[in-house]
Amino acid sequence: MSKVFIIAEAGVNHNGSIELAKKLIDVAAEAGVDAVKFQTFKAENLVSKKAQKAEYQKETTDSEESQFDMIKKLELDVDTHKELIAYCTEKDILFLSTPFDHDSIDLLNTLELEIFKIPSGEITNLPYLRKIGSLNKQVILSTGMANLGEIEGAINLLIAEGTNKKNITVLHANTMYPTPMEDVNLKAMQTIGQAFDINYGYSDHTLGIEVDIAAVAMGATVIEKHFTLDKAMEGPDHKASLAPNELIAMVKSIRNIELALGSPIKQPSKSEQPNMAVARKSIIAKRAIKKGELLSEESITIKRPGTGISPMRWDEVIGQLAQKDYLADDII
Repeated sequence: MSKVFIIAEAGVNHNGSIELAKKLIDVAAEAGVDAVKFQTFKAENLVSKKAQKAEYQKETTDSEESQFDMIKKLELDVDTHKELIAYCTEKDILFLSTPFDHDSIDLLNTLELEIFKIPSGEITNLPYLRKIGSLNKQVILSTGMANLGEIEGAINLLIAEGTNKKNITVLHANTMYPTPMEDVNLKAMQTIGQAFDINYGYSDHTLGIEVDIAAVAMGATVIEKHFTLDKAMEGPDHKASLAPNELIAMVKSIRNIELALGSPIKQPSKSEQPNMAVARKSIIAKRAIKKGELLSEESITIKRPGTGISPMRWDEVIGQLAQKDYLADDII
């Protein structure tokens, strides 16, 4: 990828409403992200009816409601997927969705998605990984809760099933919403890239945008971030998501950092070259000097501008004979 691939994670922040989903797409398109991502699942295939919610979900939704009942309301059916894909095409933004079960993988493949996002919770799901690996698509693999051995196992499985390693990007992640700063461990993102010689990025669940910007500066090629229309809306992920203005600020900051990273070659930039004459110094006559006089520390000094002989040649100039008359402050 020639630039950082920014995914605006709508997730389930549509609250089951196609109208809200389209408004999220509008926000993502306006912010200038590359893709907007939803989640594809069947509640019956994803969780048992007795499964408990995560603690953060209990805090942001009805604590008496089961995880099954919570996510059942957030399913997107086939027709909704098709309508959202068409709307994304209209808005010139890529539609992505994370599949959470085999039926959902089949659905997204039928809908011809070229990028498959594997969520952190499926990194130890061998049949799931095997199925996605066999599609030979672009794969983005999140690694929340995983250690290096588990990441290696998932990568090797994807490759063994037919996915080209060059088509895999591994995202460092932490699955707590929101992630405490002390648990981000962003250096581990680079460890992943170095350990497996693979494209890497960052899926962020912290509050704010500074960690995403830091990740880009550290070499992330993909950034994924949750966003919402309103953090105060009811639902499990709104509170830990970016507001629209924050999403816009994040994209702008990332694009600025991309420009600022520039080239690894250290040399005067085009914009600063005119300053060399102004800010650098030259060897200057300290006083009037007659032609043929020996140049010495008593007769020459160093001052701006930088259009004459560089002070780095001071030792060469000392002891030379003046080739002409100089007035004080003349450039030698």
